[in-house]
Amino acid sequence: MKSDSLRRAVEILLVEDNPADVRLTVEAFKEGAVRHKLSVARDGVEALDILFRRGIHIQAVRPDIILLDLNLPRKDGREVLQAIKADQTLRRIPVVVLTTSSAEEDILRSYDLHVNCYITKPVDMERFIEVVRAIENFWFNIVQLPVT
Repeated sequence: MKSDSLRRAVEILLVEDNPADVRLTVEAFKEGAVRHKLSVARDGVEALDILFRRGIHIQAVRPDIILLDLNLPRKDGREVLQAIKADQTLRRIPVVVLTTSSAEEDILRSYDLHVNCYITKPVDMERFIEVVRAIENFWFNIVQLPVT
């Protein structure tokens, strides 16, 4: 991904319904070193419409990585994760669950559904920004991502 990211911006899909968390995530990525384009889906249905290129999202670009909250309106993150990992064309996209839940049941279920990484959101704003920057560093500077 490192050499590919020199040619184009990394596509990030943030699936998050909390406006404050969206703002913090956007700001943390803005201050980062990786060229990116961040799209936001505010619920699970919109996320799947973007990923499956349905309705008004027919021209959507496939993300290189998905940051997924579990507790979403209309369709929760578990259902979104299950749909992503069940689809031949989407399953290789890394999914990072970024959620407030630290429940063992949610962690186990997410890994059973083949999530790539599970992170409990810190409640402290500065720590949250640090976590987003760590995600950026790990997934865009260390890991080799598949070309989608």
